[in-house]
This record gives sequence, C-alpha cells and structure tokens, in this order.
Amino acid sequence: MEIDVIFDTVCPWCYIGKRRLEKALAMRLAVKAKPRWRPFLLNPEMPAEGIDRSAYLMKKFGSEARVRRIYGAIGEAGQSVEIDFAFDRIDRTPNSVDSHRMVRFAEARGRADQVVEALFVEFFVKGRDIGDPAVLVDVGAANGLERDALVAYLESDDDVALIHDENARAHRLGINGVPSFAFNGKLLISGAQEPQVLVRMLDAALATDAA
Repeated sequence: MEIDVIFDTVCPWCYIGKRRLEKALAMRLAVKAKPRWRPFLLNPEMPAEGIDRSAYLMKKFGSEARVRRIYGAIGEAGQSVEIDFAFDRIDRTPNSVDSHRMVRFAEARGRADQVVEALFVEFFVKGRDIGDPAVLVDVGAANGLERDALVAYLESDDDVALIHDENARAHRLGINGVPSFAFNGKLLISGAQEPQVLVRMLDAALATDAA
C-alpha cells in the first residue's frame, strides 16, 4: 500500500501524526506499507534564516496565554505517543525548505523514515535550528547520509523548485493543513488522527483495492 504523508518538518502535529500512523500500522501487520514523505510549507514566505521564535508565536497566536494553552494541548497529545516536546528550547522558527530537501535526499538512499524522525527530535526535543545547513549536515551524517555528498547537495539549488511545486500541488488538491495522509492515492484524511481512525482508513483502502 502506498501512503503519502503530507507534512512539514516544523509542525508538531506532524510529529504526533507520524507516531500515530506507526501505531496504526502496528495494528495491521498484514499491511505492507512504507510512508512517502511529501513536503508542505506552513510558512512559505519564511526568510531563509528563519525568525525569532517568540516573535513568530506572538504574530501567529496573538498572546502568550494563547500560546501556552495551544502548546500545552500539543504537549499532552505528544505524551500519548511518547514525545517529550521541549518547546522552550526552540529559539528560532526555521525555514523548512532545506530540511524537506534533506528528506528527499535521504529517500533516494532508503533512509527517509529515519531522517524524518531525527529532524523532529532535533527540533522539537533538542531545540536545534533545522533551518541551519550545518545542523542538517550533522543530523544527516548521524543518520547514515554521506556528509560530503549532503553538503554539496544542500549548497546547490537541487530540488528547491520541486519542494515549492509539491507544496503548491498539495494546495491545489485542497490540502490546507498538515499532517494529511493519502492512501493509495484515493483516500485522503487530514489531521493528526488517532490510530484507530487511521486503521479504519487502512481497512477502507484495502477494501477499495479489493473491489
């Protein structure tokens, strides 16, 4: 089964959605599926160097009280899938284009799942700036990517236009939020759905194929 996961590397709900999808697949061991990670840019106009995290949150949510309320709820949801979010460690909200490019680089080498998980951990748990190419190279090398080849790739413009094109394509398909999950290119659901909901989507996709 093909499962496209439309996500952004700087989206905490996408990290939760990844873990919930893993739980769903563990409940349907007969389903042979490997997620394909497809880029979505929550902040397509983000400067290349990112912006101060506090300024970003205030602009997006309007007040510190609302920020605390929203991120408190995300933290609780994270605990349900063994994610210890440490939002207080994040100093900058990064531009996510290069991190998506690294996922694509990793996909060609069979390491996309591992690299996606590592990016989420580095950003949401360790507070590292995953918009910084030097950080990306360190993360990639620690997860089996060849350092010099990754440096050369990130220093080039390879796949930059592709990331923006795939983001635009997601919007054309009506996807306005992430994570979103597409099963066999036919069934689409958005949001960090509970594992039981994703299991029903897996079953529906199997039934559709059988029909």
